[in-house]
Parts: sequence; structure tokens; C-alpha cells
Amino acid sequence: MRKNWVRMVALVLALSGGLIGNVFADQKGQMVYTMSNASSGNAVLAFEQRGDTLVPAGSFPTQGVGSGGGLGNQGAIVLSDDGETLLAVNAGSDEVSVFRVNANGLTLADKVSSGGVRPISIAVHEDWVYVLNAGGSGIGNITGFVLTSRDTLKPIPGSTRPLSGPATAPAQVEFNPEGDTLVVTEKATNIIDTYTVDDYGIATGPVSHVSSGITPFGFSFNKRGILIVSEAFGGAANASAVSSYALHKGSLRLLSASVPDLQSAVCWIVVTKNGRFAFGSNTGSNNISSYSVGRDGALTLLASVAASTGAAPIDMALRGNSKFLYVLNATAHSIDVLRVDRRNGQLTPVTSVSGLPAGANGLVAR
Repeated sequence: MRKNWVRMVALVLALSGGLIGNVFADQKGQMVYTMSNASSGNAVLAFEQRGDTLVPAGSFPTQGVGSGGGLGNQGAIVLSDDGETLLAVNAGSDEVSVFRVNANGLTLADKVSSGGVRPISIAVHEDWVYVLNAGGSGIGNITGFVLTSRDTLKPIPGSTRPLSGPATAPAQVEFNPEGDTLVVTEKATNIIDTYTVDDYGIATGPVSHVSSGITPFGFSFNKRGILIVSEAFGGAANASAVSSYALHKGSLRLLSASVPDLQSAVCWIVVTKNGRFAFGSNTGSNNISSYSVGRDGALTLLASVAASTGAAPIDMALRGNSKFLYVLNATAHSIDVLRVDRRNGQLTPVTSVSGLPAGANGLVAR
């Protein structure tokens, strides 16, 4: 639940907020969002799923600038817990843009400094938002904000915390389901950082844990709070793996150590709503691997190749009920749609939409 003090602070802060701009499109039904990440001007790209097709539903400028290329990240574009707010990083201008989601499209509600250099990932829990800043040549950080009732972001004083050191090549920040811990993966150092979050939204840390495998990248929590992390192993051929951890008060306990998927460069991970299945996108192998997740968090490889994709699959997203899996293909400039059998984790290709801009990044569905 939201804390009473958070409600009061959010209300006061909201009174000083305002809308920056409006852009509209016909967006009714099931939506999928990515972003152009263009260095000439970033924009959120919307698609509506109509039956077995994805239909373009508008481009919404963030009024910020993208990087124009890969970010080595997961979580560049996210939805709030209630699905009514969308947030996107502007890696080229060190900003975060906030959109209000409605039946007519997206309304740009705010744009703020990310609190650091090169923002690449966003975590949301209720009214709290944390941004992962990769740091460029310096030390990266995480910085916290309050998401107000008017969809504006207000910095949380004292919330900025460093990563483990310089040149860590971080990939993702995310809250655990309870919202009392933040996790960050560092690809270059093979470290998983944890930060405890107090009742005021202020993070403390990091506590750095050595990853089970090399190049920890994307991760996701299942509904039991089990942390499931992809391990790209530096992109080595057929060397990728996935590990699982129990998380308690900022401490990690290894459950399944580097379970191989026999593919190359598994980088992005999503977990079904029922918590039973995890999918990893193998960027170097152009396919998706599937795992079962036991009640105790133990991982078992279901299918080394659960589905083939377009060239260089990166970001993935599941709709809230996990009926469909969406895959963003970096080199093919496309989004694949696959149907998920929630009984056994099998994937069935449905459709694909092409023509996305080079450098497109981030994927989320509602």
C-alpha cells in the first residue's frame, strides 16, 4: 500500500506540476510500446494488437534525445503498476520522459533530468521510481523520484547511490515485489548489486554480490520473489546460462547456479505471471530459450530453442496475463509476437511487424 506520508507529499508536489505537451493516436485495446532511441529525437512507438496482427498506432516524441544505438540494457521503457503511466529514458540527453496513458493515446506529462549520465533502465514500485544511470566514463548511479498523482517526477533528496565502481557496464535496475530492495546487474564486473529502500524511498548501498556466471545481464522476479538472472558469458558461442537467487533483506542466496541454455548471448529475461516459466532471448542465436521455475526457485531448462526469432532478439515483454510474448529484434528491426501456453510454457509464433528504426530499444505491453 502507499504510505500516508507518500500520498501527502505526492499531492503537494503535484500542485506545482503541469503538462508539457499532447500527442494523440487511436489506441484502444491491447497495446505494445517500444522507443526509437534516435539521436535526432527520441519517440515512443505504439502498436495495437488486433487479433493476430500488430498495427502501428502512433509515434510520441519524448522531447529528449536517444543514443542512436544499443544500450546493453533491460527496462528502458516501463509502465507504472496501474498501467496508467509510461516512462522512457532519453540516453542521449540524460533525461526521463513521463507519459499519461489513455484511450486516445499518450500525453507527455513531464520530462526531467535522470540524475546522472546515460540513463538506461527504470524501476517502478507504486509511487517510487528509480533510474539507472550507466555513467559514461565515470561511476554510474541510481537516483530516486516520487511519481506524483499528475504523472510528474520529483527527486527524492538523498536517494542517489553509486554503483560498485567505474566502468561497470550496468544493464538493469528493478525493485523486488515488496519494494524494499533494488537490484542492479553489472556486466563488466560480474557483480549483482542490491540496495535496501526505506519507508521514505531512500536507497542504501550497494552491497555487491559476485554473480554465479559471467556477464549478468537482464533479470526478472517471479511472484514468489525469486530473482532470475541471464548470463551472457561475454557472448561466447553456446555458453549462455540462467541463475536464480533468493533475496532477503538485501542478501542474495544462490538457488540454481548457471543452468545452461546451450545458446549464445542470452541477455533478456521475462517470467510469466504465474511464476512457473522464464524465457530468455539469445541475441547471438536468434531464438528464445524456456525454463521452468520450481516452487523453491530451482530452474530447469525446458527447451533450448523454444522459438526462433528475427535477427538479434533483445528486449522482451509479456502482457499482464502472459498470454502473449513480444520480442524486439535489433538487427531485423522488427517485433515478433508469440502465443504462450501457460500450462507448459510452449511458444507458438503468431505474427511479426517490421520497419522499426535502427537502434530501437525497450519493450513493454499492456
